[in-house]
Amino acid sequence: MRPIDERAIRASFINASRKEVSSLSLPPGLADIDFDRIDYLGWSDPKFPRRAYVIGEVDDAPTGVLLQRAEQRVLSRAQCSWCEDVTLRNDVQLYSARKAGAAGRKGDTIGTLVCAEFGCSHNVRRLPPLAYEGYDRETARDLRILRMQEHVRAFLGEVAG
Repeated sequence: MRPIDERAIRASFINASRKEVSSLSLPPGLADIDFDRIDYLGWSDPKFPRRAYVIGEVDDAPTGVLLQRAEQRVLSRAQCSWCEDVTLRNDVQLYSARKAGAAGRKGDTIGTLVCAEFGCSHNVRRLPPLAYEGYDRETARDLRILRMQEHVRAFLGEVAG
């Protein structure tokens, strides 16, 4: 992901009102984020406990989505829809996003299960376990990264309508 600053973050949101965008808390440690090691930027808002944000790149442009967190976390046995990690015991959270435009104004939403702390980029970069003799773990990792990027783009595209 390309580095992004506060102004670009606030301008990227496709499903949030001006008031929601102006009141959002920026991701903690924004200046220290290694954008070469993440595929999307996701964070929870400490001012609004049920609110979170995700910014990914769609058609080479930052695209941000405001998310609402479900009241309870899903059990750690659930699988993240983005990184599809099955080896870690991460909490997975149900997030919903209001669709952009007229559909969102009518109340249409879309939901997804995502790692509760948005650790997908880290998860897919770990070498997978050796499945069999001769298994190319590096290629498997590269494919997991690409698949997760596709999942994030598809979700953002669904929100955009």
